[in-house]
Amino acid sequence: METKLKKVDIIFEDDKTSPITILEKTIKRSADEIILDLIDSGLKGRGGAGFPTGLKWKFTRNEDSDVKYVICNADEGEPGTFKDREILDRVPEKIFTGMAICGYVIGAKEGYIYLRGEYNFLLKTLQSKLNKFNGELKQKNIDFAIYLRSGSGAYVCGEESALFESMEGKRGEPRNKPPYPTVAGYNSKPTVINNVETLVYTTMICHMGPEQFKALGTNDSRGSKVFSVSGDTPIAGIYELELGMPLNQFVDEFGDGDTKAVQVGGASGHCVPRKKFNDTIIGFEGIPTGGSMMIFNSTRSMYNVLHDYLEFFTEECCGQCTPCRVGCQQLLKGIEAVKRGERSPSYLDDLKNLTTTMKIAAKCGLGQSVGNPFNSIIDNFREEIIY
Repeated sequence: METKLKKVDIIFEDDKTSPITILEKTIKRSADEIILDLIDSGLKGRGGAGFPTGLKWKFTRNEDSDVKYVICNADEGEPGTFKDREILDRVPEKIFTGMAICGYVIGAKEGYIYLRGEYNFLLKTLQSKLNKFNGELKQKNIDFAIYLRSGSGAYVCGEESALFESMEGKRGEPRNKPPYPTVAGYNSKPTVINNVETLVYTTMICHMGPEQFKALGTNDSRGSKVFSVSGDTPIAGIYELELGMPLNQFVDEFGDGDTKAVQVGGASGHCVPRKKFNDTIIGFEGIPTGGSMMIFNSTRSMYNVLHDYLEFFTEECCGQCTPCRVGCQQLLKGIEAVKRGERSPSYLDDLKNLTTTMKIAAKCGLGQSVGNPFNSIIDNFREEIIY
């Protein structure tokens, strides 16, 4: 089932019901009922990976441990993504409420918001609102408290296990998996870690019920999503749209009439050329995205775009594993050599083979996803790399 582009308003909706009221009403129900509602809603993680939220909560709840944690991943570092910043600024109480509901469901007493280092300008306001929310929890005899932690600006700490390492005072590097966070996360205890947007949707699903949420989107991509729209567009900004929309409808709405490509999912996502707009669905059955939609028109050099992405990945690689550390450097040096004529155009195919190795052998999503923009730009805009 394909859906038309539809603007909705769930995340930022103000229906005058306070988040603390939603929390009180929700925790009168059993944890199993709440989990079933989340599973029934079809909500998948909005950070990009798309793991079913209800199952993540269920797995963590089923772990036998006297200490568990809830963590909000607010380390929004993907180039082209800025929707979590808006959510944190405008409706932080809905995030807090989602965390408290999760704490009730899994049996956790503590929650943490890991805030991107570049978002420290939000800290003062967030802390003030959080103090008020924690005070209300205490007044209501709800045994849960939320704390803020600030990152140091490392892109790799958006990866959940690297985030745990950072929170524990260690160098931010990905861990081996398994074990997964639901078994051994922060401080090696069972942990639910959800994206900012995901937690707000859990609050709203508990408030409005799963039926209203899953009425939006498609069978594979239920609900709506907040998108960060940037690039060659006359209406850049934050928009909540129904999932499952065809990319051509998105371009008709947000493009400038001369769109030649859309980078779906930020620097680590896929670059879709004009010829594929009609066949591309924005959703889990097509191209999933954490929210970034970067639009390029015909004035843009796709070589420069790819070069910028590879410079970013080379800089942000933590250096822990060889496939990513060396691979990012070689991809960058490789396209530069082809551009200068020091390597033949066929060398681009060797570099594509390297991305296949990186996808298999790299330890985390950074190295595994570099091939997404590299291959999609090489395949669709090879002439711009060569000449």
